Amino acid sequence: MNRREDRVAGNGTERPRDAVIGRAAVALIAREGLRGLTHRAVDREAGLPPGSTSYYARTRARLLQAAVERMAAEEDEALTAMGPGPGTAPPPDPASVAHLFAGFAHFTITEAAERTLARFELALEATRRPELRRVYDGLGARYRALAEDVLRAVGSEDPARHARSFIAWCDGIAFDSLAGSGAASPPGYDELYRDAEELVGTLFGEQRR
Repeated sequence: MNRREDRVAGNGTERPRDAVIGRAAVALIAREGLRGLTHRAVDREAGLPPGSTSYYARTRARLLQAAVERMAAEEDEALTAMGPGPGTAPPPDPASVAHLFAGFAHFTITEAAERTLARFELALEATRRPELRRVYDGLGARYRALAEDVLRAVGSEDPARHARSFIAWCDGIAFDSLAGSGAASPPGYDELYRDAEELVGTLFGEQRR
């Protein structure tokens, strides 16, 4: 791949060098916060020659976008592995939905903890940067659409509202477990499943009233 082909396009399409830069940026944001995110720091983190990051991502805004795009790609891979994904059957019943959401919540505070911390940092930055807001919201829309599809498939009469509740629960659990007062004793999978099961029961119980 030549330099022209590998150059950051700035159109939301992640190229191979974007992935290297984005991964390093995510790691730095999680470990040092946004003030630790510099072009030189990304070069060091990624093992790139000095000046490489500033060539491929010339501005700080583009560097932040690369981080969000890398998170999106990694989350897509994780969601595909966990299922369901495009072309796959949805969970067959509410109990399976509870397992799916509990599994995702557990994943965000264990294997994906670094990415989750970076996501919280970038969420706040997105409130101040409209260009980052668009990219960040695009990532969130994919999660919301998947949650709506799953809940609709098991009989939700208001999948958009129910999806919002589940996403808020997942984000709340993640924040409390990684950055909040619950970080000292984060919940295990069994506790998360009980929580998700109760939430499923509450949401679907509304439909019977």
